[in-house]
Amino acid sequence: QVQLVESGGGLVQAGGSLRLSCAASGRTSSRNYAMGWFRQTPGKEREFVAAISWSRDSTLYYADSVKGRFTISRDNAKNTVYLQMNSLKPEDTAVYYCAARLLAPSRVDASYDYWGQGTQVTVSS
Repeated sequence: QVQLVESGGGLVQAGGSLRLSCAASGRTSSRNYAMGWFRQTPGKEREFVAAISWSRDSTLYYADSVKGRFTISRDNAKNTVYLQMNSLKPEDTAVYYCAARLLAPSRVDASYDYWGQGTQVTVSS
């Protein structure tokens, strides 16, 4: 059993920044999990944002829409993954979810086994 709790969402003007955090508890401390970030707007499918591997030499994936603006990182000692979001745009407005899966990172939401409750990010114009 793995529990994920997101935090750090809020309201920000276009061009601003936010850092999201996802704290993991449970068996992630003894298993090799990849972590991902997804986002969802009402009426739209959940969209991949970024992912990171468990390995010491991290494998990083980003959606084209956020590449160069967002940075995913992790602190294994704290079982926490972060999403630094810079140069935010109104189209980034969504509920952001963190997710976990065994071993390799993935861009596919259905491949993830555990999900947080989400944190709202709203970017005003």
